[in-house]
Formats: sequence, C-alpha cells, structure tokens
Amino acid sequence: MDKRLQKRHKRQVTRERERVKVSEPDLRTPEQLRAAREVSRPVARRGNAAHANYSMPSNSPEAPV
Repeated sequence: MDKRLQKRHKRQVTRERERVKVSEPDLRTPEQLRAAREVSRPVARRGNAAHANYSMPSNSPEAPV
C-alpha cells in the first residue's frame, strides 16, 4: 500500500472505533432475572392445542384453490 492508502485506512479504522458502542453490564439480581424469564415465557397449553388457532392449507384435491 502506498502512504496515501495507509493514511486513509488508518482514518477509517479510528472513525469506526469511535462509533462502536460498548454494551452495559446487566445489573439485575438473580431474582430479577428469574422473574423476567418467567414473565417472558409463552403460556403453556395442553398437547397440540397451542397450534389450534392457526390453519394450515390443505393438500387435498377437493380443497378450493
């Protein structure tokens, strides 16, 4: 690489490093984490009833197209 490209690359790298956001640590207690997991869990239903609200297209020949 010639000097001009090296300088350009160096500027690009330093700009990208400035843009990087560092994530903050999770400061919740273990009890708060457990509670958050419980709340975010989907409601459990019996058997295949969880999929009862969704209709699947039929592959039978008499089905309307």
